[in-house]
Amino acid sequence: MPRILIAGCGYVGEATADLFHSAGWNVEGWVHSKESETRLSVKPYSIRTIDLSQGGEVAKYTGSFDAVIHCASSRGGDAERYRQIYLSGARHLVESFRGAKILFTSSTSVYAQRDGSFVTEQSDTKPLRETSQILLEVEKSILETGGIIARLAGIYGPQRSALLSKFLNGMATIDPNNDRFVNQAHRDDIASALFLLLNREARTSGQIYNVVDDEPVLQSKCYRWLAQRMNRPVPPIGKSQQGRKRGDTNKRVSNAKLHQLGWSPAYPTFRDGMERSVLPGFSGAVSSTSD
Repeated sequence: MPRILIAGCGYVGEATADLFHSAGWNVEGWVHSKESETRLSVKPYSIRTIDLSQGGEVAKYTGSFDAVIHCASSRGGDAERYRQIYLSGARHLVESFRGAKILFTSSTSVYAQRDGSFVTEQSDTKPLRETSQILLEVEKSILETGGIIARLAGIYGPQRSALLSKFLNGMATIDPNNDRFVNQAHRDDIASALFLLLNREARTSGQIYNVVDDEPVLQSKCYRWLAQRMNRPVPPIGKSQQGRKRGDTNKRVSNAKLHQLGWSPAYPTFRDGMERSVLPGFSGAVSSTSD
């Protein structure tokens, strides 16, 4: 039975751990806080509280794994936090589990295109934001070990959607002069992609894959659809005053390379995810990031 470590058993990590466990893998999940460990204590796999940024904590672990997924969250931190969680965390995992295949969940924010063009894994990555530059540094270190990179688009799913949150909180605007394409991926589709990438290790080692749904869609179209679907007013026309965590970009991220492996999202469009996963169980404001 193969063993896998989910280093960052949060929103995406928990769904991924559940999927690997159901497939017969021996799973262990690491979390950052005792509160998270308590919440996940009902899981049928082991949960430990370990700070990835602390090499001493990681080095104390004496077990071994066939695969390690580094999907910890910076929890909205700044560049220094990114260095601690992602850069130092990756180094500590590589040093401690040298025989394991490492998969790092990066971000499509590394693509800085602003012209609405399609981008693939071969497209230029020249982000202006320091946080995204740090992600590229981590990617390079993981690829040098033969690891796998999954560049995730904006994550949404049950109780989590940046667009829905802004729409319902009255923070959404439609800017005809600065509309942009939104690239998203449902949490469960991300989990299935990570599962596939590690189960096709012979083909995916040392490779980068974009994890995004099938339909990049203009932000204004998303808001207009939400207004119609929820019988609410369309957001006002105007210039958005809010900064975006992933930077001021406008591109359409391609998932063709991942599709070629046989992956197919259960929620291929924003509308599918909203109708079948997010809105049915919606009970209050939700939050996330989108790209």
